[in-house]
Amino acid sequence: MDLSLSPRGERLRDELRDFLETRIIPNESTYHEQTAASGDLHHHTPIMQELQAEARQRGLWNLFLPDETHGAGLTNLDYAHLAELTGRSVKIAPEATNCAAPDTGNMEVLHDFGTPEQQQQWLEPLLEAEIRSAFFMTEPDVASSDARNIQSRIERDGDEYVINGRKWWSSGAASERCKVGIFMGVSDPEAGPYRQQSMILVPMDTPGVRVVREVPVFGRFDGHGGHPEVEFKDVRVPASNLLAGEGDGFMIAQARLGPGRIHHCMRMIGMAERAFDLMCERALAREPFGKPIADQGLFHHWLAQARVRIEQARLLTLKTAHLMDTVGNKGARMEIAAIKIVAPEMATFVIDKAIQTFGGAGVSDDSPLAEMWAHARTLRLADGPDEVHEMSLARRELKRYRDQD
Repeated sequence: MDLSLSPRGERLRDELRDFLETRIIPNESTYHEQTAASGDLHHHTPIMQELQAEARQRGLWNLFLPDETHGAGLTNLDYAHLAELTGRSVKIAPEATNCAAPDTGNMEVLHDFGTPEQQQQWLEPLLEAEIRSAFFMTEPDVASSDARNIQSRIERDGDEYVINGRKWWSSGAASERCKVGIFMGVSDPEAGPYRQQSMILVPMDTPGVRVVREVPVFGRFDGHGGHPEVEFKDVRVPASNLLAGEGDGFMIAQARLGPGRIHHCMRMIGMAERAFDLMCERALAREPFGKPIADQGLFHHWLAQARVRIEQARLLTLKTAHLMDTVGNKGARMEIAAIKIVAPEMATFVIDKAIQTFGGAGVSDDSPLAEMWAHARTLRLADGPDEVHEMSLARRELKRYRDQD
């Protein structure tokens, strides 16, 4: 199994590494300063606009999309290597290259299931980063880890659909630049459990759409459009806004979440690598009890465990990307579940040890570690909690043995 980059992928990796080291990471403080000065956590800062323009010039744009017409035309394996690099500056690099969630998943949905009219209206401006988008799936009043529980309604009324419901963790929806969202709700409660739901495009300026509040993550307001709670009350949109057909919501969700999960996992590895670097540098610079932290036996245990876990997670994620390329997302379903369990847990371990090495500075904003830890810990819930993926993986493993009886 060859998990290496293609020649084109290698060229893009070198270009992306240079972009990160010379432009993105040195401008992280500028980005935060400009955001704070604007008074708007979701401000499209001048430095971000500058970095996006440069990313286009360097050919580092829409790298996630395998279609050569709209995207970079890379394989999942090539993009996995590149996504790892963007994870080293997870707040800035994905957006700078137009590879940030939830826009990436929404663009994939529009690319795969959108009509030409839907693509012209929404996909094209998203590909150009002229607008941003949101994904409305999770609900506050039900256990949304089982999407069959979702209560929001999408009801046909002549040439329109009427939408009612309340969503939260609607990433991106609090930004003024968010112009459209993909909404998942029940369109036929009498259908089978996996055919009851549909997905539909909802412009954010439609009457009845209201951002109720922004939801903090571990006490932080995230920026980038946040993760707000959004109310939909008698929202009417044209029937032509439906994605695919009625009852196709679960099918679209599976198509959307598979690639999204591998993108998150590779970024987690890049984030862990940066935390590893910071941890080693700090351990060499600080000397408690008469010798550097780097010479303490316990630190050696942390360091060895961190390196082993990063390498294991990387290899499993690259294997998954290879399978997605060769046997398809359905054939890689077990591995997709496995990396979603492994990668965020690995990242939280490594970042936690880096925080411990930093001491008080590790939980402050003087280093990126606290923000990184919150992001990694949150991903143990996003796109499905660990336990759901463990249940899915275990059932598949047991099925092989039950089928032998």
